[in-house]
Amino acid sequence: MKAPTTGRESSPSRGAFQGAMAESEVKAAVESYSRQLSDARSDGGSEGAAGLARSYYELVTDFYEYGWGQSFHFAPLRRGEPVRRALERCERELARTLELRAGMKALDVGCGVGGPMRTVARCSGASVVGISISPYQIERARRHGERSGLTGLCELVEGDFNAMPFADATFDAAYSLEACCHAADRRGPFAEVFRVLKPGALFAGHDWCMTPRYRPLDPEHERIKRGIEQGNGVADLVPSSELDRALSDVGFETLQTGDSAERGDPDTPWYLPLASGLSLRGFRNSRAGGFLTHQMVRILEAVGASPKGTVQVHDVLRLAQQALVAGGQAGIFTPMYAWLARRPA
Repeated sequence: MKAPTTGRESSPSRGAFQGAMAESEVKAAVESYSRQLSDARSDGGSEGAAGLARSYYELVTDFYEYGWGQSFHFAPLRRGEPVRRALERCERELARTLELRAGMKALDVGCGVGGPMRTVARCSGASVVGISISPYQIERARRHGERSGLTGLCELVEGDFNAMPFADATFDAAYSLEACCHAADRRGPFAEVFRVLKPGALFAGHDWCMTPRYRPLDPEHERIKRGIEQGNGVADLVPSSELDRALSDVGFETLQTGDSAERGDPDTPWYLPLASGLSLRGFRNSRAGGFLTHQMVRILEAVGASPKGTVQVHDVLRLAQQALVAGGQAGIFTPMYAWLARRPA
């Protein structure tokens, strides 16, 4: 995934996993990932899903920043538009949808390394509080925030979005970009968002879902779904109808839902940067670029320039890339099922 340059390593070699965990811990963490994925699927509980998400992002955050930038999400693409610009446009549209302005306080649910929250704060003047379950992502977000000069508008909190450390009716608005798919049940984070929003406040975002084209008994569809889950630290992807139901079950008034992936140019589907190497800008995100990066990672690990286990992490991300492209091409998966909801006044 992703593309900017400010605040990240020029390659995933130096700095990969440094600060996240000691080198001796990396291989053990990678080997435990598949066990955690299996456990999260079998117990179906929020604790298992939360542990899976935490471990996943401790391992892959450096690769995400190298390959995609500081905004860990997708956006509808326009022909000839760089991915970075599309991501920022999506984030600015979100700020406008939430009617954010100076003096308001918004919540970013699953903030990653803070790319979206900095864009939202910069363009709206609102203050934004971001919450992430990953200590390493919070550390990276703080570093980026210090460089951006937006520390007065951006606050970071380490915590679980199923049990957020905020008082009732704290926020004027909330949003989430492709983060709540890591919950065992979206009712968990959605109920917490409902609790911490002021009456009448808006909640918007988009998330990963299976589309109505997905057929659970189709072996190929099931293979793609499992690949997306395994490669992205998600316990179980659910149909978009389940997201709609979760919003209403916790008390939200749903104003609008729909697949934002359908808003892009038909010639530039959301998964195109992961599938093609037609330009140098998107090359390292493509299959060919991913293959060459993988060879580089193998060499770096072999000579001791990267920790043991780095190749296995990149294997997980290559699976994610291939499964996401397959899901997009088949039309059975979207990373951008969007909603706009309101907490009743």
